[in-house]
Amino acid sequence: MIRVLLADDETLLRTALVSLLGLSGRIEVVAQAADGLEAVALAGIRTPDVVVLDLEMPGIDGIEAARRVIAARPGQAVVLLTRHGRAGVLRQALAAGVRGFLLKSVDPAELERVIIHVHGGRRWIDAEVSAAAMTDDCPLTDRELDALRLTTEGLTVREISARLHLATGTVRNYLSSAMQKTGGSSRHVAARKAKERGWI
Repeated sequence: MIRVLLADDETLLRTALVSLLGLSGRIEVVAQAADGLEAVALAGIRTPDVVVLDLEMPGIDGIEAARRVIAARPGQAVVLLTRHGRAGVLRQALAAGVRGFLLKSVDPAELERVIIHVHGGRRWIDAEVSAAAMTDDCPLTDRELDALRLTTEGLTVREISARLHLATGTVRNYLSSAMQKTGGSSRHVAARKAKERGWI
């Protein structure tokens, strides 16, 4: 039996998936979480074989939860579920160490196959998301994207500097460059444009 932790803030969807996965005969859901922080805590306590995370959750999102889970347990298999298969999100997920990336519209039988697949040490990326990533025309560097992503969280330049472990002047340079590339009149406008284009 593959031991799974499932995290999703939508109670109806989460409990439905737990029930459906339980019918497979190969998967046992050993823990459920309603947000990212709870998922990280439960992953440490229940030591699941595979962690399935919703991308958009309160507290911390699925990507940050994945980073923390994998940092605590290197090699942990993580599958990320999202409503929007944006190329920028895929890049972040892969950088965090996520092995599976699926749209939330996935059939439960497909999710079961992916869980078995990543448990075997392999990677699985939704074909639609993969195609979008290959045609991605994002001109921003990873650091520029990081700075804009933290801008959307409402952080100040000083706070962004602390989070990224960079000098304040360096962060300002990244944000200035991102503003030029996106045509944004401020870092907030640049961040909004990057989000609308699916880059962050």
